[in-house]
Amino acid sequence: MSSAEIGVFGGSGFYAFLDDPEEVTVDTPYGAPSAAITIGTIGERRVAFLPRHGKDHEFPPHLVPYRANVWAMKELGVTRLFGPSAAGSLRRDIAPKTFVVSDQAIDFTKSRAYTFFDGPVTTHVSFADPYCPELRASLVASAGELGIEYRDGGTMVVIEGPRFSTRAESRMFTQIGGDVIGMTQFPEVTLAREAELCFANVALVTDYDVGVDGIAPVSHHEVLKVFGENIEALRDLLFAAIPGVPAERGCTCGQALAGSS
Repeated sequence: MSSAEIGVFGGSGFYAFLDDPEEVTVDTPYGAPSAAITIGTIGERRVAFLPRHGKDHEFPPHLVPYRANVWAMKELGVTRLFGPSAAGSLRRDIAPKTFVVSDQAIDFTKSRAYTFFDGPVTTHVSFADPYCPELRASLVASAGELGIEYRDGGTMVVIEGPRFSTRAESRMFTQIGGDVIGMTQFPEVTLAREAELCFANVALVTDYDVGVDGIAPVSHHEVLKVFGENIEALRDLLFAAIPGVPAERGCTCGQALAGSS
């Protein structure tokens, strides 16, 4: 089986630009991942791409096979994962089309399979800082070089979906410190930590959430429209950031299970 060192959970617009793309199928103990994985080259780095919602966007956020997706990446040899996502802004000063390189997250999901450790082996991983500092640094540096409007740091609130928030929920998320809101970072980021993989998110802000004063409710169509208009910039960011990832890991993500049992 082909291998890769860096993985990306994203949409189908990314892998079309890989050098020598190759599709591979990976079996996991948690069933099939969302789709076949495409492996190719960016610079000199072997990269695996997987559309988390499926090739035809058939998996809503609460039914994405997160465990199978993360397991498949690790099975291919991936040690670093990028999980870009669409997001709504919870703050006036974070405008649509801004890229937020998240450094914190709050989990409001409810029904998902959250862990690889359902027993009899159990563990309790440290999760104070959910996103890898090395991957974040590569994203921030590349965004600056490309002249992309970005924010270094931000708290991602993750809701169950597939519905959007009520106004009261949205205001509450702002009051507890949320900056952007989405539906897919959990349990993706926690599973990556349990698998001792580095993980980073860049949230592409598509709209203001309804709790921001004076904002009309957004439709899913409108979210996809803005995301589509900025997919090129997101792709440029990832294609610039990936070659800048250090060859050797200097973070602690690879030792996440040490002392956790």
